[in-house]
Amino acid sequence: MITLDQRVIDCALCWHQLQQPVWLCTVLHTYGSSPRAPGTMMTINIQGEHCGSLSGGCIEEDFLQQLASGAYRDSSQIVRYGEGGLRPNVALPCGGSVDVLIEYLPADPESYALLTAMQTALIGKQHLVKNVQLGQRAAWEIVSTAHVLPALSHQQNQVVIPVGAVPQLLIAGYSVVAFECIRLALILGFRITVCEHRPEQLAETERHFGAEYHVTIVPQHPAKWLENHEISSKVAILSLTHDPRIDELTMMEAVNTPAFYLGVMGSVKNSAKRRQRLVEIGGLSEEELTRIQAPVGIRIGSKTPAEIALSVMADVVRVKNL
Repeated sequence: MITLDQRVIDCALCWHQLQQPVWLCTVLHTYGSSPRAPGTMMTINIQGEHCGSLSGGCIEEDFLQQLASGAYRDSSQIVRYGEGGLRPNVALPCGGSVDVLIEYLPADPESYALLTAMQTALIGKQHLVKNVQLGQRAAWEIVSTAHVLPALSHQQNQVVIPVGAVPQLLIAGYSVVAFECIRLALILGFRITVCEHRPEQLAETERHFGAEYHVTIVPQHPAKWLENHEISSKVAILSLTHDPRIDELTMMEAVNTPAFYLGVMGSVKNSAKRRQRLVEIGGLSEEELTRIQAPVGIRIGSKTPAEIALSVMADVVRVKNL
């Protein structure tokens, strides 16, 4: 499973390899209501085929018409759609306006290098920062995945776009609910690590999520792995096994990290007992306990593993987007 951004860049690369120029569009800023968030991308080829979306369809239609008339041949430019913009006649379906960076990428080695680097960044293997001086082609640099990326911004004629700030999910121990969480997280674009030391569950994880899923499977107890690895604030940690030897030991280590989300599955009654054990045995403070979402997930009356996973991942996304 790949994200929409990955599909956009994959399409751009495919057209590039057919020796076609492509246009790469990125939402920079929205004013009022807008159907797409900053950072959203769309790519278009010379035949008018496109992948991705910038709106509910109105921007795309106008863009293709402008493209056919010979517009947007500069290396880079910004167009504002909606009220007060260069295309004020194009009304967004929910009102407001949106600024779009349009980059023209001819079929040459420089474009190929940029698109390939973006493709690698979007699967979480590296980070990349694009710097665009309007009217010119993008300059870009690869940065370490441990590096804190700058925010997307544009001031006057300078645009900065971070690429590859992929949210990460650590699954501490495999279970049927973990299986469903992994599937949802893949759709949502998370980079996933599963720590599983139990032979039977490890084999099941490997059977369901091979290399094509881009899931990292670590044959180690999650608490031990956390003890020996640095965790960033882009990580959510979920322990969904109902086994205190996994769930509680994991949380004892997880509270020492800057992870943006910590969650443990269990009923209200079992969660209260776990909380008591974490205080009495683990020595966790009240502040550390408040970081742990237990019971985990948004209350939607979920019963099945898939429904529980939906409630869990919805809450993870909610916190990620705060």
